[in-house]
Amino acid sequence: MLIRFHSPAFHDITMFGADGRRLIELMGMSGRIPSAVNAEDLPAVKARLLAGIESAPPPPAPEDADETEESDAARFQVPLKTRALPLLSMLDAAIAKDAYVMWEETR
Repeated sequence: MLIRFHSPAFHDITMFGADGRRLIELMGMSGRIPSAVNAEDLPAVKARLLAGIESAPPPPAPEDADETEESDAARFQVPLKTRALPLLSMLDAAIAKDAYVMWEETR
């Protein structure tokens, strides 16, 4: 499953379902898909997302001694903070233009 975020203030963003759902929950939303946030609620939603990202644990560090495929996968894990950057940019643009942000499942 993929999640597409949309706002008239920004280009669409598509994320893997697990990552998108985690960010939606960190925004303080119910996790329902599809759903949306009204323009007047976006500053509080962005603040909750930033607080959640800061408190999220970093991805596990790869073990140097083990050169298996599993350690390769761990080596290339992207931190949640990095995955959230496009969504944070969308939230900033929507706040600046007094627009909504919505998301839906896509394939």
